[in-house]
Amino acid sequence: MTIAVIDYGMGNLHSVAKALEHVTYERVVITRDPRRIRGATRLILPGQGAIRDCMSELERSDLKGLVQELLRNAAKPLLGICVGQQMLLEYSEENEGVECLCYLPGRVKRFPDGATDVSGKRLKVPHMGWNQVRQRHDHPLWQGIEDDTRFYFVHSYYVQAARDATVFGTTRYGEIEAHAAIGRDTVFATQFHPEKSANAGLRLLENFVNWAP
Repeated sequence: MTIAVIDYGMGNLHSVAKALEHVTYERVVITRDPRRIRGATRLILPGQGAIRDCMSELERSDLKGLVQELLRNAAKPLLGICVGQQMLLEYSEENEGVECLCYLPGRVKRFPDGATDVSGKRLKVPHMGWNQVRQRHDHPLWQGIEDDTRFYFVHSYYVQAARDATVFGTTRYGEIEAHAAIGRDTVFATQFHPEKSANAGLRLLENFVNWAP
C-alpha cells in the first residue's frame, strides 16, 4: 500500500512525508506521476503560499483534472492540508478572487484588518501559532484527540464552509470562527499543519492512515 503526497510544486512536501513515515509502515511517496497517484491507497493534497499560485501550479502540472476526478469519485481517502484545504472550496478572496476546486460549498475569506481579541489587543495577520480546535462533529480522525486540543496554524485567509455537516472542527481568532477542519465522504482537510502539531498532529495523521471510510 502507498500514500501519495501530491507534488504540484507547492506545499511542505518533505515535512509531511517525514511525519507520515513516523506513524506508518506504508510506503510514502512524493509524486506528480498520475499513474502513481491513481495507484496509491491514500492521498495527501498539500498547499502553501498564495492560493492563485497553488491553483495555477496544479493546472500547469496537469493534475487539476485528476484531483477533481478523484474527489468526485470519492475512491480513496484524501487529506488536504493548509491551502490544500482552502482549494477544496468554491472561491477564495485572495489575489483579488480565485476559483477553486468546487468540491465543497463555501468560500475562503481574509481575516479583517484591525481585529482585536476580547481584551482589545490587536490581532496579527497572518494568524500564526498554536490555537485550540473545537470538534464540532465526531470523525474517525479525531480518535484519541481531546476536544480543544491545540494545533499549529499559519494563515491569513480562513475557510467558511456553507454547510454545517461538512465542518468537523473550528478555531477562534478574535471574533472570527474559522472552519479549521472540513470534509465529506472520503475527504478530510485541515487549515492547521498536522506535521507541525507535535503529538496531536501525529495522532491525526495516524488516524488518517488507519481510516477506512
